[in-house]
Amino acid sequence: MNEISETLTIRQPDDWHVHFRDGAMLAAVAGLTARQFARAIVMPNLMPPVTSVAAASAYRERILAALPLGAHFTPLMTCYLTDEADADEVGRGFAEGAYAAVKYYPAHATTHSAQGVTAVGCVTKVFERMQEIGMPLLIHGEVTDPDVDIFDREAVFIERTLAPLLADFPALKVVLEHVTTADAVDFVRAQDGRLGATVTAHHLMINRNALLVGGIRPHLYCLPVAKRERHRLALRGATTSGEASFFLGTDSAPHALDAKETDCGCAGIFTAASALELYAGVFAEDGALDQLEAFASLNGPGFYGLPVNEQTVTLARRPWTVPDTVPVAGSQPVKPFLAGEIVDWRMVED
Repeated sequence: MNEISETLTIRQPDDWHVHFRDGAMLAAVAGLTARQFARAIVMPNLMPPVTSVAAASAYRERILAALPLGAHFTPLMTCYLTDEADADEVGRGFAEGAYAAVKYYPAHATTHSAQGVTAVGCVTKVFERMQEIGMPLLIHGEVTDPDVDIFDREAVFIERTLAPLLADFPALKVVLEHVTTADAVDFVRAQDGRLGATVTAHHLMINRNALLVGGIRPHLYCLPVAKRERHRLALRGATTSGEASFFLGTDSAPHALDAKETDCGCAGIFTAASALELYAGVFAEDGALDQLEAFASLNGPGFYGLPVNEQTVTLARRPWTVPDTVPVAGSQPVKPFLAGEIVDWRMVED
């Protein structure tokens, strides 16, 4: 175990998986991500989803308009993959810089994924084009077969879908997003750098007991759902190792209180209010603060082929309390992860 320092300065990190939503929710949450991160891969599962170059460009402008004055932040837009996706349109969006990647949701796998892919065979021409031009594919890695236990859906997806996809498209650059299992960790490691993986702060901090023991905790419900403790420990081992295939992706997913605290609550955990500080706490607990910069600031740009950020941020051991809620104009507020609880690390702001 490494000695825990009281401050740590690292290259400014990026968030390689975030949900901003749109409208008033976008205005409420975008600045929280921009406070910590220089860039973010923005998810396209709006209603309707971002499936065209025009829609991605318009959404990017709305994000920039929602940022606080003086913010220095670059949203990296993604294309929502559907069975009807046109390879030429996808390729044009990448060439023009409108798209940084394509997002593959299996149909009905999670929030606003009803228009996602029903079968890999429907999108092979898109994958062929992406392989040719070096465009990354970002995958929500779960099967939706009702016969598969919800806690097994990631492992089954890897076996049934991801492994054959990598074999069929050997030059396709792929990120398995928000990994939650030891199975995923082992599979990513076995690909020798060909496959990347994002890891959320909440999957490093909670197991499935947190969701269910002492009553159902709707604000800890997300997809993929938190797994057994052995899986959480496998994620922490991979994340704090510094291995280049694992990098930061919060999957911060805001929903108003009434959409979470209901008889059919939405999936998603909102961590943007304290994301980098949460990761710092995990690395400090595991005596691995010296590996935080690799995970948060270096590995993601390396996988995407982008330059690392020149600016730096400083984290200090300075306990603070996560706000109970984040207000949203004209709506019920959003409840952050660990609302009202103390977090030990804080990003030092000028």
